Amino acid sequence: MEATWLTFTWPTMAGAVLFSLVTYFLLRALYNIYFHPLKGIPGPKTWSATRLPYIWALLRGSFVHDIQKLHRRYGPVLRIAPDEVAFAEPSAWNDILQSYPGKPAFLKDPTWWTTQRIHTEGLLTAIDPERHARMRKALTPGFTTRALRSQEPVIQRYVNLLVERLSNMVDSSSPAEKDTGGVAAAEVDISPWFNFVTFDIFGDLSFGESFHCLENSNYHPWVAILFHTPAMATKVAAARFYPWLESVLFKLIPRSLRKMQRDHWGQVVERVERRMNYEVEREDIMSPILRENTKNQMSVDDINGSFMALVIAGSETTATALTGMMNYLIQNPQYLKQVTDEVRGLGQDEQQITLDSLRELKWLNAVLTEALRLCTPIPWILPRRVPESGGVVAGVTLAGQTLVSIQAYTMQRDSNHWHRAEEFLPERWLPDANKPESEFYTDNKEAFQPFSVGPRVCLGIHLAWAEMRLITGKLLRAFDFEAVEGKRLEWESLKTFMLVERKPVVVRMRHASR
Repeated sequence: MEATWLTFTWPTMAGAVLFSLVTYFLLRALYNIYFHPLKGIPGPKTWSATRLPYIWALLRGSFVHDIQKLHRRYGPVLRIAPDEVAFAEPSAWNDILQSYPGKPAFLKDPTWWTTQRIHTEGLLTAIDPERHARMRKALTPGFTTRALRSQEPVIQRYVNLLVERLSNMVDSSSPAEKDTGGVAAAEVDISPWFNFVTFDIFGDLSFGESFHCLENSNYHPWVAILFHTPAMATKVAAARFYPWLESVLFKLIPRSLRKMQRDHWGQVVERVERRMNYEVEREDIMSPILRENTKNQMSVDDINGSFMALVIAGSETTATALTGMMNYLIQNPQYLKQVTDEVRGLGQDEQQITLDSLRELKWLNAVLTEALRLCTPIPWILPRRVPESGGVVAGVTLAGQTLVSIQAYTMQRDSNHWHRAEEFLPERWLPDANKPESEFYTDNKEAFQPFSVGPRVCLGIHLAWAEMRLITGKLLRAFDFEAVEGKRLEWESLKTFMLVERKPVVVRMRHASR
């Protein structure tokens, strides 16, 4: 009798549970679409009903492109989840990120920024504004223009090593690679070389020791691990959207990725400890932090947590911008010639290629700025939460705790803000573009904030510009570049997992013709 009762009730109970779950999610979706406070914000009903389309786009790496398509259809203010609104409107930069008296801060969303159990909070992950401000105050002296002057010899040394390594590749090229005139040439994927040099520079300036990527013409094992970190963070964030499923979803993350994350943390701790136990002869990024620690501005855990993220933020982003720049230059020979002639116009003396001299070159700066517009290393600003008291973003009044994000990729390719928005046109950044007769006069430069704004504006902005100018300048001075037929990369096809994925950018290189 008991067995019969169990046979009868278990299927019934399972069916009832399933029916209840389906009913709950259906009713919840209907509420989100028709009764939620964000019901009036334009957007597709499927994205407004549930987080699932959002999460699917994240995991596929198609998020920024999917959002761009939706913005084009629905406008600059877009509902992309039941409780989240995306903005492709210039005023959103200040409304969300800027801070001033009387305006409550839009705090970072813990879904993205809460650290893993094996980590500690650092500068980039700190949610509390006061904690962030304390750490930033301690870190800032290592990133000022004054600090950069003392760091220039280090940057010069690694950029010179980059030129040397690439020169060796040209010299050792096979006979089949020689051009029609018998001149030595080499086909090179330039993308990893930008990573080699930026990681080596940041390693030396942060820890007093290089990663030796350039020396070995290969990625340091730790650097190889770093490429998986954004994908890992994306998957963790996706799991956190459903806390009741988080433990199950987290188990779907491959053990290899979780091990890489632990190894990454271990490498940071080890290098920080070594750096703290010896003195360097010249100032580096860590020097002022260690001095200021006598005032307890940053604990060892603060330093570890900060540099775990800064290693990526200070290297991979710059390498992405340089890769995008080179990809567009070889596809636009007229601009490649313009900026090459400008750099070589500084003269034959190596001593003339300095950060000060390159800072004054109009075409070099224009080319790099246009590359940042089209190949922005941070394609979207991760969500912030509207303060409990509510807030206004781009003229839209939002309830407290609403999630808001800024879609930089969309905004920087929007024809409402840019003339011939999808084209690589460096002249839009030349001084003449500010004249009323210029076709670029109406470009909305406020839409372009590649280093963010407000209290969390990029700490390494001066270092990033120094690296981009010096690396580009010395490469164009030393080599002639051209595209390789049949090996064109469409930047717009690249996936994004917080950061932009990397694919080969193949160039043909020769020693510079004078």
